[in-house]
Amino acid sequence: MKFSKRMENFGEGIFSKLAAMKREKISTGTEVIDLSVGAPNIPPPAHVMQVLAEEALKPENYVYALTDTRELLNEASDWYRRRYGVEIDPASEVCSLYGSQEGLSHIALTLIDDGDLTLVPDPCYPIFADGAKLAGSKIYFMPQLREHDYIIQLDKIPADVAARAKFMIVSYPNNPTTAIAPADFYERLIYFAKKNDIIVLHDNAYSELIFDGSRGFSFLSFDGAKDVGVEFNSLSKTYGFAGARVGFCLGNREVVKHLKLLKSNIDYGIFLPIQKAAIAALRSPKEIIDKTRAAYIERRDVLIDGLSAAGWQIDKPKATMFVWAPVPKNFGTSEEFVKTLLEKSNVMVTPGSAFGPSGEGFVRMALVQTVDDMKKVAEQVKRTISNSSVVNVKKLKI
Repeated sequence: MKFSKRMENFGEGIFSKLAAMKREKISTGTEVIDLSVGAPNIPPPAHVMQVLAEEALKPENYVYALTDTRELLNEASDWYRRRYGVEIDPASEVCSLYGSQEGLSHIALTLIDDGDLTLVPDPCYPIFADGAKLAGSKIYFMPQLREHDYIIQLDKIPADVAARAKFMIVSYPNNPTTAIAPADFYERLIYFAKKNDIIVLHDNAYSELIFDGSRGFSFLSFDGAKDVGVEFNSLSKTYGFAGARVGFCLGNREVVKHLKLLKSNIDYGIFLPIQKAAIAALRSPKEIIDKTRAAYIERRDVLIDGLSAAGWQIDKPKATMFVWAPVPKNFGTSEEFVKTLLEKSNVMVTPGSAFGPSGEGFVRMALVQTVDDMKKVAEQVKRTISNSSVVNVKKLKI
């Protein structure tokens, strides 16, 4: 058998590798606290699950949806109006996604020809680069560095690279660095995109997980944004919808039109009961989001304060459901440190190197376990940090 050359660009996904390591550890009878995958353990509100259950019992809902219901598109548009003051035409400026991951893996197919160039943050969530690679794109990594508060320095992108680029992906609040971009960044971004004729995708999946009075922004709330691009948003983190897979692409009508066209050829629409549940979620009172946000803040504080007491100094994230932590001294690479934590502390985290070249020297922890588990993590990691010795094992092949 012969397989496509594009698959030479891909190895086994990092989270599959980490899952295999976790299974091996568990097989020895050890309990592992998993902070590697950002899989929310906060379920949707009860009334949303009730809608899903009731709609799933209706035989007429088992037909192909074929497309988004107008009610769903209207509700997504209304949500953006309430949240950001952004006017979205439900008929032409929004379409649903099977979660942001699906959209990120497909949108480049509508924008990119073989050999085109895509600008991608570094570090970044892996699908940002992988989706573009699937479309045959070349990748230029835009560094997000600690000394710049992890904000992309657009003026540092070489002029010849900017001139060649056709598509760029940006995401704040940011996974994995947890950074929030200031308003003037979006103004510079729109100017940069117009100057260089680049289509922008802003992934805003963590729009509601912003803490301590900090403020995040929708790309679409800035003048000229719809001229150059779109924004992705998701119900996964905001409403606990991760497994149900609902997100949205909103903004530039030509980009939305082409994404809808592609999707009309490869799927039959979101299961109607899930669409109904998504509508119920979007209509939920603000207090639902406030409660979720408070849960992540409590987990964050317990974990960071505990690790700080253990001697591992980490900045408290201002947003997202993650912690971006520097590898402590004397623990080698991020991959080696991940293995050390698993072997000595029974804690699973993700190596920063999995998120791109600039991710080396860091690990990412997801706030997806209970407060009690966060206390256990701090206690178990304390013993490892105090020993200050890296486990002599083979490096992960990532």
